[in-house]
Amino acid sequence: MQGSSYTLWGSVGEDFDAASLAQLQAAVQLPIAVAGALMPDAHVGYGLPIGGVLATRGAVIPYAVGVDIACRMKMSVLDLPVKDFANAARLDRYQKAIEDETRFGVGAQFRATDRASAGASGRREHAVMDADWSVSHVTRSNKDKAWAQLGTSGSGNHFVEFGLLTVLEDGPRGVAQTHVGGSHARWDLAPGQYVALLSHSGSRGTGAAVCDYYSKIAMERHANLSKEQKHLGWLDLASEAGAEYWAAMELMGEYAAANHACIHRAIARNLGAKVVADVENHHNFAWKETHEVTDSEGVTRREEVVVHRKGATPAAAGVMGVIPGSMATPGFVVMGRGGAGSLNSASHGAGRVMSRNKARETFRWGTARKEIEAAGVRVISCGVDEVPGVYKDIHRVMAMQQDLVTAVARFDPKLVKMAPEGERAED
Repeated sequence: MQGSSYTLWGSVGEDFDAASLAQLQAAVQLPIAVAGALMPDAHVGYGLPIGGVLATRGAVIPYAVGVDIACRMKMSVLDLPVKDFANAARLDRYQKAIEDETRFGVGAQFRATDRASAGASGRREHAVMDADWSVSHVTRSNKDKAWAQLGTSGSGNHFVEFGLLTVLEDGPRGVAQTHVGGSHARWDLAPGQYVALLSHSGSRGTGAAVCDYYSKIAMERHANLSKEQKHLGWLDLASEAGAEYWAAMELMGEYAAANHACIHRAIARNLGAKVVADVENHHNFAWKETHEVTDSEGVTRREEVVVHRKGATPAAAGVMGVIPGSMATPGFVVMGRGGAGSLNSASHGAGRVMSRNKARETFRWGTARKEIEAAGVRVISCGVDEVPGVYKDIHRVMAMQQDLVTAVARFDPKLVKMAPEGERAED
């Protein structure tokens, strides 16, 4: 099969299915593609597989970014005692803080008149709402909706949870990073155990509206693509639509970061806690980066390309991030090692092994809850399509990418909230 080169982290059958690989192979055959990679958490998506990385020249593919633009992980380490996890009354207090300070479910939002509790007193405030929302008519028309949803968590695989963070020996100290799209790290922790707050969500309804509008334009402009490539229509960055989409995507990055900032700030304040370290990384985004790429004549040179990471996260040398497992298995704070074949990327999580419909056919909540509780985790709410059995073995995923990232801390969930059963997935 002709096309640009690609590299796999894992193998068909053991780590991902043939359909995921076929999606990547179709993507690297695009005339704008220059390189691709598939992470060990990969599974089928629209256009580019989840866990897929694709570099292009001068163009962006809305569906290779994804529907939930700039979805991300954020961890805050708090100055709270780890013994709280063995105290039911304290866990009740943590649970109330989550329930007070964010909202779950399709269309979840804060109302200006919302006075349900001392912590939920109307819409959240953040400087992102003072940004230029006129970069696209989509962001402009959705600004009020975005403000109402600021600080909410949505549905699907989005969550807010507390857990026990174990910082490993010989980890990084004195890290201070800021990255494109609002991600950052502030990390100076001695080895030991800490209470940590971890969240996963993105740009909510406005991000989905941006994807919907510009992906339709891209697909219409490239309606002659094959059946396998039909969701991979692109926008030239030099075009008006391409420039609008790029600006809207970057705004959604800042908005998603603000979303998490509001959640973490409100929960920490609710508990009277101080944040002593934090780390944040995102996926479902496109970055302008310089990489070594090979042209059609076999000449390799360094040039600026657009790197799409759909369900994959940046992992350049020294870049920190969080890779979660499931609600009953550990996640890891990692330090990137850099990898030319991966376009400096790593997995964004454990990755699914089955669809939501298959999960509902396979699992029963009563049985799953017992298994989760046996692992020492309290679940406030979730759908049966998000139980641990629908996810890959996080330890294998980490082993398959040990050349891409180094684990510097382990996070074990203790108290988890997701959207309840019956909610449509927004992830």
